Amino acid sequence: MSTFTVTGIRKSFSRKKHILEDISLQADAGECIGILGANGCGKSTLLSILAGTLSADSGTITYEEASISAKKTNRSPLPIGYVPQESPLIPELNAYDNLRLWYCDGKLSLERELESGFLSLLGIPDFLSVPVKKMSGGMKKRLSIGCCIATAPKVLLLDEPGAALDLVCKEQIEQYFKKYLSSGNIILIATHEEREIAFCNRLYLLKNGTLSPFSYSGDIHELTKKL
Repeated sequence: MSTFTVTGIRKSFSRKKHILEDISLQADAGECIGILGANGCGKSTLLSILAGTLSADSGTITYEEASISAKKTNRSPLPIGYVPQESPLIPELNAYDNLRLWYCDGKLSLERELESGFLSLLGIPDFLSVPVKKMSGGMKKRLSIGCCIATAPKVLLLDEPGAALDLVCKEQIEQYFKKYLSSGNIILIATHEEREIAFCNRLYLLKNGTLSPFSYSGDIHELTKKL
């Protein structure tokens, strides 16, 4: 069974500001792992390190038999896809042209995915000709996920994917997540959304630089007290 393992991730931005301290976790095939925490606790920093866009001070990241150091960016790639909070899209281009840029070197067929694959499931064919600068937040988020999966990643890192989205868009994205996980893939999601928290198989709380398993009772007020 495929596993994604994070071991000993540390990150500081100064001698006095240690944002991550010895972060470790493991996710198995088909699991969605939720990372909870207050704003500024380091969730986005952690995902950026796992994605390879930010270097750590120490730590390793392993998928199946492949292990890499978290201390470098532009490192040898693991099958990881990353959807940050900020849109990675080119505003002047429409949805189709943004997709072409990502899929030209990707492992998946753009036309096949639009017709009957994940892009179809995300509802992207409905707005292919719309320029990014004229899209709603939900359209941009779905398109960002669609671009991210061009390389057929086995691990998907998502930073607040449901923020400010309407219920229809959240439902479309959740249906995609279910199908993605059913193929034995893995999701790590940083979130404050109750719906996304409930969707996760397991949860971790990031607080004061440390990550610990967290059991959510369903009481959002209780959760906010622990952040």
